[in-house]
This record gives sequence, structure tokens and C-alpha cells, in this order.
Amino acid sequence: MIESWLDLPTAGMFAVLVAFYAATGTLFVWLTSSSPVHGKFKTFVGVAAPFISTVSVLFSLLTGFLASDISDRNRQAWRAVHSESSATETLHTLSLTAGDDMARIRGPLRVYLQSVLTDDWPRMADGDRAPDTDAAFEALLREVSNPKVAQAAGPAVHAALLNAVIRIRDARADRLALASDRTNDIKWLTVLILGIITQFAIALVHLERPRAHGAGVAVFSLAAIVALGLIALQEHPFNGAIRISPAPLENALATVSRPG
Repeated sequence: MIESWLDLPTAGMFAVLVAFYAATGTLFVWLTSSSPVHGKFKTFVGVAAPFISTVSVLFSLLTGFLASDISDRNRQAWRAVHSESSATETLHTLSLTAGDDMARIRGPLRVYLQSVLTDDWPRMADGDRAPDTDAAFEALLREVSNPKVAQAAGPAVHAALLNAVIRIRDARADRLALASDRTNDIKWLTVLILGIITQFAIALVHLERPRAHGAGVAVFSLAAIVALGLIALQEHPFNGAIRISPAPLENALATVSRPG
């Protein structure tokens, strides 16, 4: 349920939030002022206004924690993309300085980057990986591990070449892990439920003032919709309205594709 909502386009995501909190807020206003059982709610008259803070603080804290988790994951995704790009450019530079025999590395490296951009990147939107990119990386690793490359490059340069390939592998693994991370669903559900509880707390404080109750619920709901909507736009680092760009890898491919 949460994942389906987070996969919606921007307009759909905000529309669901508006409908959700408008429905729950309207329900509480109706229950406490016009419903057949509104008289029973009047027995709770006297709940002090500061009571709202006990729930709203929890809502605010968990919303902040959720936003921090998502922001940190996006930073990690950005670093993974740049690390992968940097490692491919390092491998390309080493292949140029190590001699003409290293041209055999640049072909598989170019194929790998092309596969990342055309196969791997689109699949990350679904939290998946591309088998073709796996095969392209294995071909690159086999080429760099070739004894002929080690002999032509020398021990020091060959070690640097292997280290660059390992960095590419690790950066890609981080990128794929972050793209497939769906561990925030429970946090999202908790925050959404706490928003409803906060609306109910506002209702308990304004049982004798329906207009004030409606105004309070409307202001809180608007704030929750804006905050949660903007956070939700960043939930998936490689998919959605706010996403990590593949530009560093595109630049690396352009560099590798130049004659040299």
C-alpha cells in the first residue's frame, strides 16, 4: 500500500495525501459535532490544549527522523554514482598511460558504461538490476585480470587497474542496494497514523468549538500534506520527481569513447 502510493507521480502522490487527511479530518469534525454519537464525545470536554503537544511532538520527531533517513540515503546514492564514475575514469586514464596494449581494456569499459546507462539505470526504477550489465562487468574484470595485461602493465600499474575495477564493482553494488531499499515503509505508515492521531487530539481539545476545531485540523493537515509530500518526492533516489542524475556516468562514457 505505502509502496504503491510512493510510486505515484507527483500530482497523484499529493492528491492521495490531500484526500487521506481531508477524509480523516472531516470524519473527526463530523463525529464530534454532528454525528448521532457526538454527545458521547462531549463527555471528554476539559482536555487541556497542551495535550496536543504530546502527540504532535511525536509526529514531528518521527517525520524529522524519516526525512533524515531519506536525505542520508540520497547522499549515499549521489556518492555511489560519483564513485562509480570516478573509478571508470581512473581505469581509463591508467589504460592510456600504461601503453598501447591497454586498449583492450577500454572496449569492455565502454560497453560496461553503455550497459549501465541503457540497461541498469532504467531497471533501478523497479529496484532491479540488469543481467547484461552484470555480464559486461564480468567481461571487464576478466580483461583486467588477464595475465597478458599484468605482464604489459607491470605489477604496480596492474594492481592499480584491479583496484579501480573493484571500486567500480563496490560503487555499483552500493547504487543497486540503495535503489532497491524499501525499508522505510513501516516508518511511513507510523508517521501517517500519528498524523491521524494528532487530528484526533485537536478534536478532543476543541469539542465545544466546532469552527475552531475545523480550522485547527485544516491548518495541521495542510502542514502535514506539504511536509510529507515533499519528503515522499525524495523517497526513491533514482526514480521520481527528485532523483539522482546519471550525468557523471554519461560524462565518463563520453571520456572513454574519445579516441585516445
